[in-house]
Amino acid sequence: MAWLRWTLERDDFSSIRHPALASSWSMSFFRKPVSTPDQVRGRRFRAHALAAALSLAGACAHAADAALIDAAKKEGEVVWYTTQIITQLVRPVSAAFEKKYGIKVRATRANSTELAVKIINESRAGKPQSDVFDGTSTVVPLKKEGYALQWLPEPARAYPAQYKDAEGYWVANNLFFLTPGFNTALVPRGTEPRSYQALLDPKWRGKMAWSTSPTSSGGPGFIGTVLTEMGNDNGMAYLRELSKQRIANIGSAAREVLDQVIAGEYLLGLQIFNHHTVISAKKGAPVDWIKMEPVTGTLSVISVHKAAPHPNAGKLLVDFIISPEGQQIFRAAEYLPADPAVLPLTTSLTPEEGKFRTHFFTPEQTEDNMEAWKKVYDDLFR
Repeated sequence: MAWLRWTLERDDFSSIRHPALASSWSMSFFRKPVSTPDQVRGRRFRAHALAAALSLAGACAHAADAALIDAAKKEGEVVWYTTQIITQLVRPVSAAFEKKYGIKVRATRANSTELAVKIINESRAGKPQSDVFDGTSTVVPLKKEGYALQWLPEPARAYPAQYKDAEGYWVANNLFFLTPGFNTALVPRGTEPRSYQALLDPKWRGKMAWSTSPTSSGGPGFIGTVLTEMGNDNGMAYLRELSKQRIANIGSAAREVLDQVIAGEYLLGLQIFNHHTVISAKKGAPVDWIKMEPVTGTLSVISVHKAAPHPNAGKLLVDFIISPEGQQIFRAAEYLPADPAVLPLTTSLTPEEGKFRTHFFTPEQTEDNMEAWKKVYDDLFR
């Protein structure tokens, strides 16, 4: 499958609140009329107000189907296989869902690849355990194996086409932007590397780390963005030079890589979720993220298992998560909601407000290219 390149140019989006409201998935540029600062501020204020009003109206108006609720309550519980951080997001989402519907949520966390393998193994054995699963690429092999349910909840109608599967197997629950993160106590602000070429400076040798995970948030994901941006020949030349920097391979998720950066084990972490740095910084951690363009952009998407043990509770949980009410919980946790009407708390984390350029990858593109990216990673960095 050809790679999707969604380029958000910094001068083209100063008055647009959400990329999906402004463009098709394949858009490459906009022509922006000249505006005064007061006009721009006025448009931004009106856009904020409109989005907030839409979000509140949606939260009040949406109600899951009564028959679905009744059937889900009879099942009594739902099993959620998730890639999300338990303490940051899964617990508050689960608590709100349980309070609203009285249905117990049982969550298991792993990365996208691990979840896909676990679900396939359980399903092939005729003993599926999960009702709902999410991740940046978890759904793709499950679609191929026939274990994903072709179903989307009612709130998905309000989502842009780019944020839901054309065939109806998944819908986005939040956006991810992967960037370098750095320890602000050890790297004075203004001295952090601001470009891919700057990472080749010898002063960073042996002082950077990334996850070994074969996902968007691991070394292979970084390689995918480099090759997409630079092309194969120039990209490979760059990666050969980068391999001389002795980047530490951490056999954990990107969140754990960031924790080691915060602890001072490394100065820089690559392919860090930018919102994680904000969450940690608000708790007093010496950390920040770098707008190193292009930033890797991807979707976390959610689906229901075709043979879910609790199919109605699974559908109800997905309905809740992508509803305005559920998306507000993502927002409160400093995650980046997929619903265009629910603005993130820290808007600078998004390309249109943070003024940074992004290469965006769908779950299918990530999965289809991961084997090749991982081979480069294994050859050069392991």
